Amino acid sequence: MYVGVDCGTQSTKVVIMSADSLRIIGTASVAHSLDQADNGRREQQPSQWVSAFEEALAKALSDAGVSGQQIKGIGVSGQQHGMVALDADGKPVYPAKLWCDTESAAENAELLEQLGGPQGALDTLGVVLQTGYTASKIAWLRRHHRDAYDRIKTILLPHDYLNFYLTGERVTEAGDASGTGYFDTRQRQWSREAFALVAPELDSDEVLPRVIESHQPAGQLLPEVAERLGLSREVLVSSGGGDNMMAAIGTGAITPGLMTVSMGTSGTLFGYSDQPMVTQNGLAANFCSSSGGWLPLVCTMNLTSATTQMRTTLGMTLDEFNQAAASAEPGAGGITCLPFFNGERVPALPTATASFVGMSSFNMSSNNLARAVMEGTTFGLRYGLDALLPADQPAPQHIRLVGGGAKSALWRQMVSDIMNCELVCPQSPEAAALGAALQALWCHGQWAENSVTLETLCSQAVRLDESTRCVPQAEQSGRYRELYQRYLEVLHQHYPEVK
Repeated sequence: MYVGVDCGTQSTKVVIMSADSLRIIGTASVAHSLDQADNGRREQQPSQWVSAFEEALAKALSDAGVSGQQIKGIGVSGQQHGMVALDADGKPVYPAKLWCDTESAAENAELLEQLGGPQGALDTLGVVLQTGYTASKIAWLRRHHRDAYDRIKTILLPHDYLNFYLTGERVTEAGDASGTGYFDTRQRQWSREAFALVAPELDSDEVLPRVIESHQPAGQLLPEVAERLGLSREVLVSSGGGDNMMAAIGTGAITPGLMTVSMGTSGTLFGYSDQPMVTQNGLAANFCSSSGGWLPLVCTMNLTSATTQMRTTLGMTLDEFNQAAASAEPGAGGITCLPFFNGERVPALPTATASFVGMSSFNMSSNNLARAVMEGTTFGLRYGLDALLPADQPAPQHIRLVGGGAKSALWRQMVSDIMNCELVCPQSPEAAALGAALQALWCHGQWAENSVTLETLCSQAVRLDESTRCVPQAEQSGRYRELYQRYLEVLHQHYPEVK
């Protein structure tokens, strides 16, 4: 049996996977609390992750009806970008600042300027610094809590911290490290130049974890941890990775031509590349994968958050909203929605607001408004796809669709038509946790000198829900090509700075 852990913002999920059937046979989830304020602060105590993991593991083992002694490996997926700063005793000097924390926006702007702007960041790191990345959080701690900063002996990411708790080892891997803002994503190593700007008093060789390969183990369980969890001391902990990197494994997006699209509060697109993909505009993040290659990624800020906003405004249930959107024709009667309720990252419009263009007394209806916001968010995904793929690179052959928005049959077909690509949803809703369990099995096999490949494991374990498969409809795809151009025209009229 192998354990997959997904330590997210809202909860820690644990799955138990059988190595014989490559099926999940037990699951459990334990919620976290979030410390937040209207100034952008989003923090958690790392101890929450440990207690949530321990409780969820016990529940998942019970759900599976298996003994802890049957577990051979553990893989950990974690929310990316979080800052976990530890003292000499391995205790946090300050609560973990999370990916969604924007309190360090000023520090991020300063660091980006010191790197020479977006182009300088691309030249140094292969990515453009974002406020969500770890770098600005450390700089923020240095400025606002110097006593805590001066006690730092180790800086880890959330998944690294759980691996540290399990093994006592301070290690990381290139996928999750890609989102720190001080990691060279092309060379797959720490950038001492960038880290010196972030934390000039700290020695990167001392405080940053050792980078290991994706197939290598972080270590074996500490004896006291194994005893407390009821597991064998021989359990191997894999390198783990960030949640998007583990979701790529859990959806099988570890070979060229396959892309995963996540339709959650925000929209995320990523796919495997066997070489770095640094775009000139920097909109696509040139992250490394947790399977040995690269995972170019785009994130749009408005997806189900936008449709939920409109649904609530219209006073509709989810079913009523879907029925309303389905009752309108493509193009929403001439209404185009720029759904930037939360600003936007792709295109880079952090202060943008939402707009509905083309409304008149003849087309303003609840059906058209529902359709317009659903189409607008999907056009945003298409914009992200265009930003992700170079002009000479072919479109993805297949899309694996996950997330809450993927439950809508109407929306799935809309994505297929607008992307002009076949898509299907995996059976397992826990892509990141499944990916972590598969990586643990792969790592254990490599350690035991078993020649099994991760591609083979994914091909057998990632099962697809054929009832969700969508193929582009020629007439609809042609219509949406015209509507997407209309969307781009409205976008450029409202935001001329977008190229």
